[in-house]
Amino acid sequence: MNNSSFLDVFDFDLDMVVDLINRSEARTVGLQFPEGFKRQAFSITRELEDKTGAFMIVSGNPCFGACDIDIVLKGSVDIMFHFGHSELVDGLDNVIFMETPARVDIGPVVEKAAVELDAGTVGLVTTVQHVHQLDKARNILGSSGMSCLVGTGDSRIKYPGQLLGCNFSAAEVKCDSYLYIGSGKFHPLGVAVATRRKVLAADPMLNTVEWVDPERILRQRGGVIARCLDATSFGIIVSTKIGQKRMELARRLAGLAKKHCKEHIIISLDNITPDALLQFKLDAFVNTACPRIAIDEGRRFNAPVLTPVEFEIVLGEREWTDLVFDEIRDDAYSKVIKY
Repeated sequence: MNNSSFLDVFDFDLDMVVDLINRSEARTVGLQFPEGFKRQAFSITRELEDKTGAFMIVSGNPCFGACDIDIVLKGSVDIMFHFGHSELVDGLDNVIFMETPARVDIGPVVEKAAVELDAGTVGLVTTVQHVHQLDKARNILGSSGMSCLVGTGDSRIKYPGQLLGCNFSAAEVKCDSYLYIGSGKFHPLGVAVATRRKVLAADPMLNTVEWVDPERILRQRGGVIARCLDATSFGIIVSTKIGQKRMELARRLAGLAKKHCKEHIIISLDNITPDALLQFKLDAFVNTACPRIAIDEGRRFNAPVLTPVEFEIVLGEREWTDLVFDEIRDDAYSKVIKY
């Protein structure tokens, strides 16, 4: 996708960015993009500099979500714009989240999904890029005789029906099946594993629908658990990223390791990569940071990477049937909106 077509697909709302810079009289501005948007950084930077006269600095650090704010850059600019995610962490006074919604019409792919879904109650879930069109999905499915439920999720969730890669609390509704609207397979897989219900993934970008099969990923994770049953030494990883740091969880897991006579250390890291852990000669790692590290990237590491739930299964603190994706949650509550 070239630059112009990319900007046509996603709404960066640069006019608002220009207005906010000019009204704030900011002279030094930080820009942070998720990995998929970084190729647009050059043209966006040029346009903002031309229209504001402000000095722009683009974060070159990896960015995988609203949990992953470039704190160093934030501290060295008057104002920082974080593109592609909704606000997750309070107290970031000079950070403005530009959610960058997708302009693509979800109608055609939801109509395809309506043919595949069984009559009954459907839970609607999506990402921030498409959450503004959930009413359209509800109307289309409603015209096919289905009722829709949209969960509000916990306090990390900004919009009803919104999923994060680390939080599926908006999928806690009593329904017959779920419709996920968005790209990629991680989010719908997480819903399928968390709810044990059927999930139909509808991709508006490709105009395709596909039933999600969680069995393959569950078998893979079962294999990782099995490899760790005889492990005696573990590295418990804690992220320093503002929205991922779970030191209390790491301490609790360290207590469990001690209880079961397992050698362990707690490792603090910002960017958790295979190279960063290469020199730690341990039987396995336990990841308390972004849950996707173990699921999506685990095979790249020199030792198995467990989630906290999987570690508890290894230690015998949980049953194998309790296997679910790790989530980062703030609250235990989840409300439901019924249409």
